[in-house]
Amino acid sequence: MLVEAIHRINPKAAFTLTGEDLNDIEWLLGTSPINVSDIEAKMADVQAEYDALQYQRDRQYPSIGDQLDMQYHDELNGTTTWKDAVAKVKSDNPKG
Repeated sequence: MLVEAIHRINPKAAFTLTGEDLNDIEWLLGTSPINVSDIEAKMADVQAEYDALQYQRDRQYPSIGDQLDMQYHDELNGTTTWKDAVAKVKSDNPKG
């Protein structure tokens, strides 16, 4: 989340962070420091965007009953219907 937030503010930002404290960011290669409050605000925006899409990500998967049925038939028939369905959802909806 932190890296995404900083790169949304400055896509070319170069930095390192040792520990958890945002005040300990070391700006590299001439990157102008970004105010911690600006980073925190952008992190909140990134999290809100991710959270807003959670329902959409969850709804992409077939129901548990359908998934179990797919697995049963895959086992009987030697097919990969369930794996293919799950792989498609994951590729269509990568994590943030």
